[in-house]
Amino acid sequence: MPVATPIDFESIFQLAPIGMCVSQNRRISACNQALASMFGYQQEDLIGQSFLILYPSPDEFERTGARIEPIINATGTYSDERIMKRANQELFWCHVTGRSLDPANAHASGIWTFDDLSAKRKVSQELSTREREIAALLAEGQTSKLIARNLHLSPRTIEMHRSKLMKKLNATTSSDLINKLLRIN
Repeated sequence: MPVATPIDFESIFQLAPIGMCVSQNRRISACNQALASMFGYQQEDLIGQSFLILYPSPDEFERTGARIEPIINATGTYSDERIMKRANQELFWCHVTGRSLDPANAHASGIWTFDDLSAKRKVSQELSTREREIAALLAEGQTSKLIARNLHLSPRTIEMHRSKLMKKLNATTSSDLINKLLRIN
């Protein structure tokens, strides 16, 4: 019977074809080359950095962290599509999935994957921070009422932002707006 060779988990992590990182208190403690390349950094430049440098704004960083926490605390995992920022300030759509390594504290430590969606979805540069956040939730299929509840805003405020999105993206119906957000039109 052949002896199994040990699995080299460090090599697997480093050579994975998707961006991966380990976090502690919303800081990057380890990342692979795919993540560094996706965001336009060197690996060593990301180690120890707050995830804030990967977000379009401090406000989006804070709101996303607040939105993630109750979901991870309840389920242990989190996944969404959101707009992120490269080192050269370019904004892009990214699918983010994470798992908490500490069931008692969502942000204490975790493992995260990042998948660049920019080849499929383009970012409209003229959207405000709040519009980008609402656009991401609409693209996930959430209703205005659910978005309002999740963001602690009134449904009327969400409808106002949806209306602005429709004008900016020249969408005539809600389904047209979703198609334009997903760039499948």
